[in-house]
Amino acid sequence: MDENSEVFDIVNDSDKVIGSASRNEVHKRGLKHRSVHLLIFNKQGSVLLQKRSIEKDTFPGTWDSSVSGHVDSGETYDEAVIRESWEELGVKFEGVPEKMFKVDACKETDNEFSWIYRHFSEGPFSPNVDEISEIKWFSIETLDDSNLHDSTIFSPAFSLIWSKLMTNP
Repeated sequence: MDENSEVFDIVNDSDKVIGSASRNEVHKRGLKHRSVHLLIFNKQGSVLLQKRSIEKDTFPGTWDSSVSGHVDSGETYDEAVIRESWEELGVKFEGVPEKMFKVDACKETDNEFSWIYRHFSEGPFSPNVDEISEIKWFSIETLDDSNLHDSTIFSPAFSLIWSKLMTNP
């Protein structure tokens, strides 16, 4: 979908819809809105991360959750994670993946309330080259040893999500 035609729900501090606006307006004005993140793990316990396209308007070229995307206007979090999984990685769900926890809108999430989901899969995956430049498995040890808070390497949202996951697995 063309980023200029995307419409998001604007939400208040309690994540209740109070209006809608274009993607550009939401980001330009720093309005609170919604997103989803899916972490895909394999049998070895590694997590699949995507490297965001250099063309992305937020956090280009950084490693991020396996799937990360906005919730469109009128869409639920569960509907969004199913749609985004298909659009970004070609993963088709018959039901909703495991819902783990919610992150409140903050600076790290770019003012997005985010539900975090988990799924176990070995693939295959078909990354959307318009949004993702690379996918790669990362072991938990590698992520724990890396500089997760370097926003030139990892998106701030992923760093926050990973920190929360590691404190409450």
